[in-house]
Amino acid sequence: MTERLTVLYNGSCPICSREVAHYRRRAERTGASLRFADITDPGTDRHGLSVDAAARQLHVAQDGHLTGGLEAFRQLWSRLPGYRWLARLTGLPGIRPFADWIYRRIAAPALYALHRRRVARQGCAIEDRP
Repeated sequence: MTERLTVLYNGSCPICSREVAHYRRRAERTGASLRFADITDPGTDRHGLSVDAAARQLHVAQDGHLTGGLEAFRQLWSRLPGYRWLARLTGLPGIRPFADWIYRRIAAPALYALHRRRVARQGCAIEDRP
């Protein structure tokens, strides 16, 4: 039996938390088989993911496999009614490499930089155990 897809996110990041809250509400309304795990909560199974790595990009875990980046979003979107079209679109051969490049080279680094600036402003020392 396949385990439910777990969305791992850094709950100390306000941008991540808002986006994940949106996905969580959608999953609850539609009965999507998703779990959401804030890796900054003590006792959360991090699947070997550090807090810093979670701040760099979205990750999902299923059946012992950890996936990050655009592919993690595609797995999440494919389980949410109203987002399945986006999973299909970003999986098309002519679009997938471009969408992945945009996410890895522009979107994720920009969001991570915002996160690091916020952490530095607050003088936070976020625990980063593996």
